[in-house]
Amino acid sequence: MSTRTARDADTDVAWRRRAVITSIWSSAIALALLIAAAVIIWSWRDQLPHPLASHWSGGSAPDGFSGHTSFITFMGATGLGCIALFDAIALFSGRTAATLRMTAAGNVWIAGLLATIATGSTAVQRGLADAHHVVLPGWLLPTAMLAPLIPAVIAAFLVPADRHQPSASRIPEGAPQIPLGASARAVWLRRTSSGPGAAIAVGSILLVVVLSIVLDTPGILALVAVLILVLGATLAFRVRVDATGLTVRSLLGFPSTRIRADEVERASVIDVSPLRDFGGWGWRVGHGGRTGIVLRSGEALLVEQTGGRSLVITVEDAAQGAALLNTMAVRARGRG
Repeated sequence: MSTRTARDADTDVAWRRRAVITSIWSSAIALALLIAAAVIIWSWRDQLPHPLASHWSGGSAPDGFSGHTSFITFMGATGLGCIALFDAIALFSGRTAATLRMTAAGNVWIAGLLATIATGSTAVQRGLADAHHVVLPGWLLPTAMLAPLIPAVIAAFLVPADRHQPSASRIPEGAPQIPLGASARAVWLRRTSSGPGAAIAVGSILLVVVLSIVLDTPGILALVAVLILVLGATLAFRVRVDATGLTVRSLLGFPSTRIRADEVERASVIDVSPLRDFGGWGWRVGHGGRTGIVLRSGEALLVEQTGGRSLVITVEDAAQGAALLNTMAVRARGRG
């Protein structure tokens, strides 16, 4: 086995180990939340109507009912399915800390959401003889969506950052570069944003406002603030290439990512279709574990890194950015 192949094999084992560890502890937290909710609901069984109100399609009156066991089973099965999905992302595509943080935060948030909705909608039924008379409080859904964000963010930050992995290979001969003097400085700055993604976000905000009016639940308006934050955090980014490497940061400052110049294997330009290659717009995980900051279709900067990692950013003038990044990567090797 060649030295490079052995190093790649070691790297593959390392990221898979991190993915397994992240999946285990975040899934354990998520399962603990679901189990706690199930235990609480079961402890109330003698105070609850039978059947329970379990579904509301509009307004505050229920339109679906189920037995106590079925209600708990459905919550658990839904939670397990979502946890399995996030774990699959980590186990098959978790080469970067950003992807593993997505898994950890996703597991904790979805379990918190389900647990809060289940216990909250059950708590308001305690002491009732007939679940048809229960009124679902307007604060429940916003609380269920917002409250789990705190432990989810903490879970994301518990995932260690990617370790520094300098490249031992040279930039390929055919990779584009910019002729610069040994002491010359250069910086490439661009801003990229999403037209389709922004339209979807604005549509979602309007939908929430309409629902709050139609359902007479002003508490749902709290979600508008969250959607605005999500819009600012995921649909507009600043991209910078300089002597240190590549830095991509949202307009809010978070999320962000950085690739050091000495970790760049090659930078190039590719054509991207958001739906085909990444399943949508925003900060995404695509085929083969490739991370994408995909805000539109067309020209994109592809940065291949050590450890089998790669990052795609849809941005204008990607060829110039790729050439400068390759040049800085060559310089970084020269200093090593």
